[in-house]
Amino acid sequence: MKITKSIRISRSQLLSHKLRTALALLGIVIGVSAVIVMVAVGNGAQKEVLSQIESMGTDLIIINAGQVQRSTGRQQISGTVTTLTLQDANIIATECPDVKIAVPVQTKKMQVKWGNLSSNTTITGTTPDYQKVRNFYSENGDFFTEEDDKASVRNAVLGQTVVKNLFGSSDPVGEKILIGRVTFNVVGVMESKGVDLNGIDQDDQIFIPLQTALRRVFNLTYINTINVQPHSSDKMETAVIQISEFLRDRHRLNRLNKPDDFTIQTQVELLETQKETTDTFTTLIVSIASISLLVGGIGILAIMLIAIRERVNEIGLRMAVGASKKDILIQFVIEASILSISGGIIGIIIGIIISVVMSLATSWSLSISIPSIIYSFIFSLIVGMFFGVYPARKASLLDPIEALRNE
Repeated sequence: MKITKSIRISRSQLLSHKLRTALALLGIVIGVSAVIVMVAVGNGAQKEVLSQIESMGTDLIIINAGQVQRSTGRQQISGTVTTLTLQDANIIATECPDVKIAVPVQTKKMQVKWGNLSSNTTITGTTPDYQKVRNFYSENGDFFTEEDDKASVRNAVLGQTVVKNLFGSSDPVGEKILIGRVTFNVVGVMESKGVDLNGIDQDDQIFIPLQTALRRVFNLTYINTINVQPHSSDKMETAVIQISEFLRDRHRLNRLNKPDDFTIQTQVELLETQKETTDTFTTLIVSIASISLLVGGIGILAIMLIAIRERVNEIGLRMAVGASKKDILIQFVIEASILSISGGIIGIIIGIIISVVMSLATSWSLSISIPSIIYSFIFSLIVGMFFGVYPARKASLLDPIEALRNE
């Protein structure tokens, strides 16, 4: 009964000073809502990364020439390495028991022209198996064939961004384009793929037969990437070991005691790297947002101290008519709890609303986390209680006679 009465008194006191109560709630509300929104952004980013990695292909292993390093969030290869060859890809596919398909790839940024229009885009020389390994198929028209590759035929398949930049809404299939100084026939258009993990538009590229690319366009004898698909998911690790041993032996790295001149990455490694990045980002933002909760706690502390100062006579009168120190302590702890609980609930509602609105109004993928809601609410309650105990204890230790004399 005493608790119920204390709650009524606390509610009445807080409502009698609406502006002051609102300001005390503000820090808690901002902190809780910020935590919920930031965790939703982080979770959404992780799901987006997972979706992108899955869309890259089934059980994908990527072999890059040179050592791949991450700089400013992107993968970069230091220098030009010419040791990875088309023969490497062919022999990997036949000599490594756990490898099902090995697809060689060579890319270069070049100018492309159609009529009076031009655009700089990525030219990707590869083989028809690229579609299977990277789960990336033609949507309109056809992809070039093995015969096209062997005969160095000048056929090209355009990405959606290239089509938009050069042809607008027109159908490019059957048209002729100029890549560098070489004329190509457009035989197909790829489905839309979006940006990859490095933020690069996968639709802003043109696919041509690898032999045509190496001989007629790039004038190169080496490649920069091999995409590999093992026979099954459980063969991924053994396939990586086989590929590494094969390339080190073929490039004579063991004999010369040299480090790898290639980098092997799997979908699992890509996922872990991206997850670590998003986790770090989320933790940083949540830590900053949590400062708002501490500011809100300080606001509760200030409000409670002011309330004690204004209600000294009330406290003295209650103690004079029989209220114990425990009753006074509970009274002010309840007021602090009401502030923190109210701020937590309002913050949760606002955080969910902001997350939903952001998801609907933008292309961001947000995922509201139930644990983040629970933890932020518990944290707001702890903060309120922590900063409310000191003023409550101070009020309970007031001398009733001195309190009654105070004016």
